[in-house]
Amino acid sequence: MVLKYLFLSVAFFCTGFLCSGHGEEKEAAVIPSGEPALRSVSVADTLAGPIPGLQDSLQRAAKLHGNYQFAEALQIYSRLVEEVSDSLQLLEVEDAAILTQNSINMMDFCSSPVVVAKQKFPVRDFFLFYPLPDASWRPVPNQLDTAGNGSIVKAMYVPEDSETIYYSVQDENGIRNICKTEKLDSVWSVPELLGENMTTSSDEVFPMLSSDGKALYFSSKGLYGIGGYDLYVSYWDEDQNEWGLPVNMGFPYSSPYDDFLYIDSPDGKYSMFASNRECTADSVYIYVLEYDSTPVRKAVENPEELKNLSLLNPIEDISRLDNGSIVDQNRNEQDGMDDYAVKLNVVRAITDTLNACAIQIDEARAQLQTESEEAEKSKWVTFISEKEELLPVLQDSLNKVRLQVQDLEMKFLMEGFSFDPESIQRDAEKEIVGASSSYTFTKNNMGDTLVMTVLQPEPKFDYSFKILPEGCFAEDNQLPEGLVYQIQMFASSRKATVKNLKGLSPVFERKKNNSTYIYSVGVFRSYKDVLEKLNKVKRCGFRSAFITAFMDGKPISVKAARTAEKNVRHLYTIRIFPTDGQSLSDSELALVKTLSSSDLVKSTSGGAISYLLGPFDNKKEADKILSMMKTGGLSNVTMESSVQK
Repeated sequence: MVLKYLFLSVAFFCTGFLCSGHGEEKEAAVIPSGEPALRSVSVADTLAGPIPGLQDSLQRAAKLHGNYQFAEALQIYSRLVEEVSDSLQLLEVEDAAILTQNSINMMDFCSSPVVVAKQKFPVRDFFLFYPLPDASWRPVPNQLDTAGNGSIVKAMYVPEDSETIYYSVQDENGIRNICKTEKLDSVWSVPELLGENMTTSSDEVFPMLSSDGKALYFSSKGLYGIGGYDLYVSYWDEDQNEWGLPVNMGFPYSSPYDDFLYIDSPDGKYSMFASNRECTADSVYIYVLEYDSTPVRKAVENPEELKNLSLLNPIEDISRLDNGSIVDQNRNEQDGMDDYAVKLNVVRAITDTLNACAIQIDEARAQLQTESEEAEKSKWVTFISEKEELLPVLQDSLNKVRLQVQDLEMKFLMEGFSFDPESIQRDAEKEIVGASSSYTFTKNNMGDTLVMTVLQPEPKFDYSFKILPEGCFAEDNQLPEGLVYQIQMFASSRKATVKNLKGLSPVFERKKNNSTYIYSVGVFRSYKDVLEKLNKVKRCGFRSAFITAFMDGKPISVKAARTAEKNVRHLYTIRIFPTDGQSLSDSELALVKTLSSSDLVKSTSGGAISYLLGPFDNKKEADKILSMMKTGGLSNVTMESSVQK
């Protein structure tokens, strides 16, 4: 049975499972290549179905799962798998069962961190209480995240001196995945997905890079999990030059609830993350743990013990506590600074009142012009008069307070004090939480709205194989150079319409002779890829569809194509034509060198001077560089491809 097979798969591949979020990377649990990763779904998502008794059973199983009684929950799911006949409901039950089996497997790899503190905060701004640089969280939506403000994602972490930004963003289907963009002089690179390992069919949120840049922590609903958002860590693979397979951090970091935003504190003393495991939907707890580079893992078999472990209650050993560790060290205690901060607040308040009063006068004058009744006119005249009398009083108060501020600043300068008025103002407004307990949380300020120039990929026709609500003809019927496979759908004596395509895209039209049109779909570079799509085309109604092959646009047999495929290598080169027809300017050369370290060779052909950059094995990489060149001002650039056999 399908469910039994899935359980066996999970149990087998968990033998190397790693729950650690610290220290050296160890062997991680993996899903074999070609198999889909187990989808982490909220058990609450399965509470649907018209079958009598099904909803009660699912609710009972979900409650058991949330109470860490995974074995009992699994018994219910296993029984439901035998009873449910509706295919959609069966899939929901199997998903919930897999989630529960995952949780059972992870009970063998639990750690027992030393908990220093936990504090509840509103979900709207909990991230501001992390010991991170002030004003490093930026509001969303913004240029990178145009959707923004999801149920959990309320801001984006972008410190002032960022050179690379990792962030979570919604795709066209509303799924959040992790992207990155890098600073290129005065512009930012075209955002790109972080990698296949971290791009799933569900959400990934709150990516946070370790201080040494070797570990990336994030939360996901789409990876091997326990329930809701789980915490994961991925380590940078120097050999592969990419992020490695994400590893679930396990109990008690991950739980059946939503767990997210993990960091190790900058001072190296603590690890921190947030969770709603003990909260309502509008709040979260922040847990503060002693940093442990080599956590000890052990099996926890008792559900009650596991539940208590996951509550992460702080220790009562006073000798191990350090309540001054994360108190804002920038708070200035110099004599007179508090008074200075208060007066700055008064200046701001009076200025805001003055501005509001001026706006009210302008609005009242506009309203006066529209009134026809004398009584109403008289009311507006009186209102305007009262406000105008208030203006000089407010201005006089503002001038007096400004003189007091200037006197204090002069005093500080005479006594040799160094101060930043804006910084003092921000510090004066910070909220302090837990000052009388084992750990002090300081609330940071939100940062300014992102203002940045982000390169955008050139809009172009998507030649990837798709089945859409409405099919699409290829923008250009010319096949690219090199080896290409296609799936021939049908031949017709008349030109086909979009309706005839049955949702397939991209469809190429070729006229075989004066009376026959041939229609084929897709551009595939390998036999394996085209074979995987053949049955999909047949299921769309083209039962006689078959595979064809081309080399440099000319038809060849599929057998010859498969033989040639073993020896074909596609290369891509970018040709740059100088603006003055002779040489690239210093700024143009700087842009090219910034975008790529590949060789740049001068070429003269037919009397025209150009520069060749490359070659590149990866067309996607070459396309990206070409797009960034055009955005950066190199408009006369082209892509050339060749086949190396």
